[in-house]
Amino acid sequence: MTGTGGRRPAGRVALTVAAVIALVALCTGACGPSDDADGRGGRPAASPPAAVTAGLRAAERATERARSARVESGTRIGSTISLTADGALGWTDDEVTGTLTLTYTGGDLADSLRELGSASMEARYLPDAYYARMGDAFAARAGGRHWVRYAYEDLDDLAGGSGAELGDQIRAATPDRSLDLLLASDDVRKVGEERVRGRLTTHYSGTVRDMAAGVTAQTVEVWIDDRDLLAKKVERATTADGELTQTAHYRDYGVRVPAEKPPPDDTQDVTELLDGVDGNTARADQPVG
Repeated sequence: MTGTGGRRPAGRVALTVAAVIALVALCTGACGPSDDADGRGGRPAASPPAAVTAGLRAAERATERARSARVESGTRIGSTISLTADGALGWTDDEVTGTLTLTYTGGDLADSLRELGSASMEARYLPDAYYARMGDAFAARAGGRHWVRYAYEDLDDLAGGSGAELGDQIRAATPDRSLDLLLASDDVRKVGEERVRGRLTTHYSGTVRDMAAGVTAQTVEVWIDDRDLLAKKVERATTADGELTQTAHYRDYGVRVPAEKPPPDDTQDVTELLDGVDGNTARADQPVG
């Protein structure tokens, strides 16, 4: 179906997918704001112990220099959605690239996406946009094209008032951001030494306050291996949609990260899908269906 009737549900699915992919990208890096450390709740009121700061700073530098890693993550937001992500990401100072396979494992939103033929998807992050490969059922509603392109510059408009600078946040959501968050915490501490998937690591934990709108104080935990690289990260926060928990594991630092643009003849821009949907006023915070 290629007429307006088919594009309306396709447009709504595309908006929902935009929110899901943005969430995974942000949380795989860090679920907090992506400005410099002074913008993450300000500098701590009381400086953490020097040894803790030194350990986190060393990990921040090593993780940033590595420029890529394989990532496995699991994210849950209350009863709204839970999903896993698996793939590889690369990063520079101001952008993230790579490919993740997202699989919905539960929640009301996942149920809605499954009903519309999207139990999982491939997400590709490129410098100009991210791309989502949908299933055949979606393509049948969207003129036969499987890939949807989301330009970063369009995300603020798609997300309405809640999406301020969302594109910039996604491009800056690199793994070392979690370490930045902890360095801005007023209670960061060393928990101890633990093994993570066979790797001996040092575990740090702290609370980040004064987060972005809709997010209360956030707990951040990281596990740093003997090469000063981030091995695991857990973030927990309370949001307007329920409790957010996200766990990510990182390995194979320095891995090659291919991320090619999908075929143009199988790709449609999300703004094209939204033409004619609710008078061009549809946003990611509107219901799917």
